[in-house]
Amino acid sequence: MTNRERVYASYAHQQPDRTPYFIGFTQKAMAAMVAYCGNDDFLAEIDNCFHVVQVNPGPKDEWLDESTWQDEFGVQWDRSVDRDIGNVCNCLIPERSLDDLELPAPHAPEKFEGFSDRCAEGKDKFVLFSIGFSLFERAWTLRGMETLFMDMVEAPEFVDELLDAICDYNVTLVQQAVEYEIDGVHFGDDWGAQNGLLMGPTLWERFLLPRLARQYEAAKQAGKFVSIHSCGKVQELFPQLIEIGVDCFNPFQPEVMDVYAMKREYGDRLSFWGGMSTQRLLPYGTPDEVRAEVKRMIAEVGKDGGYILAPAHAIPGDARPESIMALIEAANDQQTQVRRLG
Repeated sequence: MTNRERVYASYAHQQPDRTPYFIGFTQKAMAAMVAYCGNDDFLAEIDNCFHVVQVNPGPKDEWLDESTWQDEFGVQWDRSVDRDIGNVCNCLIPERSLDDLELPAPHAPEKFEGFSDRCAEGKDKFVLFSIGFSLFERAWTLRGMETLFMDMVEAPEFVDELLDAICDYNVTLVQQAVEYEIDGVHFGDDWGAQNGLLMGPTLWERFLLPRLARQYEAAKQAGKFVSIHSCGKVQELFPQLIEIGVDCFNPFQPEVMDVYAMKREYGDRLSFWGGMSTQRLLPYGTPDEVRAEVKRMIAEVGKDGGYILAPAHAIPGDARPESIMALIEAANDQQTQVRRLG
């Protein structure tokens, strides 16, 4: 099977010849691995053949100075400490009004300039059109998280207007993206903390559920898979997410959910992407413990498909390089493992 076929099989709950995988790195983790391996091309040398490629709409965002990054919405991020994401350091909606808000133009020619070429670069991999900070996260980056929570209670009509504008923008992007050679659409939108939903289930259902359904439907109508990313303890939402068309859930954090129980309960209807602990196992576990967990995840969560092996998030800078190497080697060393286990 090709890498693309393995991911297709996993999304369709069919057993691939080997479990597909995807391993992402923060900048600190990548630098540590380069130092550990003694070169800057260690991924190629160890045959780290990732199964998924993500493509994003343009234009590219920009650095305003050496520590401040600005995205296409005009949100500015202080990356002086966290070079991968950073902290929002401006507010584009200081008042409960959208009169001065100007969202990017979804039909601008540069949005999909060179997009076909980027999709083609995926070759035999599974190509995902990816929208990060897609709805709730986009709203709070524009308004401020604490302020948005107060708005949900005090000014729900304003929140409706803001979320509708963002949702309309995303749907328009997806409707254009599905005209290209992509396999699925991936939405990033963190809703959870370590102990539950940030806004609680009532507000999630009131403000997010109907708009999420619209976004996912734009992909499903075109026959594309839908995957989502939400950190935190959000498994109470799985039945609703399945109902509105989600095929695959990421990051599948073992720190906040029993990943094996989730597979048993939802594995016939929902695929999972992630599951390898970035809070405990990779920073503090031994290489042998990492290899053992990879083997168990493939055997139990990967049984009958429905799984993409991956860290629960981009590998953090405190992960041990020898454990990262053990993860990569174990992911690669499974050519016939699934057949043996079956």
